[in-house]
Amino acid sequence: MVKKKDFLQLNTDGSNKSAIRSLFNFNFLISTYYFQLLAFLTLNFLLSTSCAAQKRQKRERVPKIEVPSVQAIFENITYIPEIKSVEFYNDKKDQSFPILNLGSSERLIFKFDDLRGGSRNLYYSITHCDANWKPSAISSLDYAQSFSEDRINDYKFSFNTFQKYTHYEIVLPNLNVIPKLSGNYLLKVYEDGDQTKLLITRRFYILAQKVSLQAEIVPSNKVSDRDKNQKINFSIFHPALNIQNPYQEITAVVLQNGRNDVSQSTQRPLFIRNNQLVYTDNGTFDFAAGNEFRRFDTRSFRFKSEGVYENIKDSIYRVNLFADVSKNILNYSFQYDENGDFFVLNQDGSTPDYDADYGNISFALKAPAPDANGFAYIVGKFNGYQKNAQNRMIYDPAQKLFTLTMPIKQGVVDYHYIWADENGKTIDENAFDGTFYQTENNYQILIYYRPPGGRFDELIAFTELNTAKYPRNF
Repeated sequence: MVKKKDFLQLNTDGSNKSAIRSLFNFNFLISTYYFQLLAFLTLNFLLSTSCAAQKRQKRERVPKIEVPSVQAIFENITYIPEIKSVEFYNDKKDQSFPILNLGSSERLIFKFDDLRGGSRNLYYSITHCDANWKPSAISSLDYAQSFSEDRINDYKFSFNTFQKYTHYEIVLPNLNVIPKLSGNYLLKVYEDGDQTKLLITRRFYILAQKVSLQAEIVPSNKVSDRDKNQKINFSIFHPALNIQNPYQEITAVVLQNGRNDVSQSTQRPLFIRNNQLVYTDNGTFDFAAGNEFRRFDTRSFRFKSEGVYENIKDSIYRVNLFADVSKNILNYSFQYDENGDFFVLNQDGSTPDYDADYGNISFALKAPAPDANGFAYIVGKFNGYQKNAQNRMIYDPAQKLFTLTMPIKQGVVDYHYIWADENGKTIDENAFDGTFYQTENNYQILIYYRPPGGRFDELIAFTELNTAKYPRNF
């Protein structure tokens, strides 16, 4: 091969043409080399770009779960099955009743997970409601100090979990949304600013205490129900509030364990005394006591804990619970529970909100079907006590066995079996658990007041009782 420096030594006699030709061949070889190198790099770049485009196309082909347009239901509803672990409580205590005193420093914490993953354009709004959970005849300017709608900006992606999800959180009141009237409120969460694309609706309460309550829990006045029911008696004392016609101005509501589906209300006190209303009527606020909730513990997927038969590590953790049996028997047996609550906990992590994992929890209930018209549902605060297709069990009549598997976040979970029809209407609340006066329950008493000519119901009193403890005023 001719080196470039050899051309510098060529004489200038008749060999000039040969030298020039050789120099031309050298430059041609160099140009060809660089051209081939450039072509190789270009081809490599195009292949890399093509692979990246194919990967993007594959990701884009993953079906996006659209939120259907629905009409808001003024109850505690989760509208799509990908929304899980909805929590709503006063920041004084985890899983407490979602009520706060108007104008106080208290806060309500609202949390949920979206198993669709990614970041989405989510909004929330609040609506003031009357005692019967219908929208009040007032505008948002009347009941919200600033705005009644805002975007959810506080979210985090799950970390170190098999099940990917996005954790969202709202604190009320905040800089943008501040309720300024007492009463019932509905919180709505929806997508893309479209209030028909609902994800969640949840009830909460704002209290402006104007009267006092004195309450007690006693056995039912009906002889046939004395071993099964718990009756709530209470009196309202209102020396500072002028109540002219309690039959029209006052509504009393009692909930069992914070459940709107197990509640009673009345506008008729039994006695009207001087600055006192007495609610001890035999036919009101008489509740089937039920039984203690069942529970399981998945704070760690590495060990078997309460209620867990086996943990299986797969693409997502699978947890088989011990089979349950019917507790609808003659004798009551105490079992510690949280009255239907659930707590997100992770012993293997540090921040359960977004490092607790989900497991496919398999339930089994060995019991005959109570009748041919219903279905068994698994309910608890963890799923908002909804009796829908996701919580409906499958029955094997040959084995007399109900089964269901559903994803539930790590923690301690109370649950209960209910017998209801296909549409979720309860047939027998205690078909599989029985009902016993000794059962430990919480009861919430709410008193609403609408003065003559008033356009909305105020919440003027609240107290919470426990059958095993003294009443606790809020």
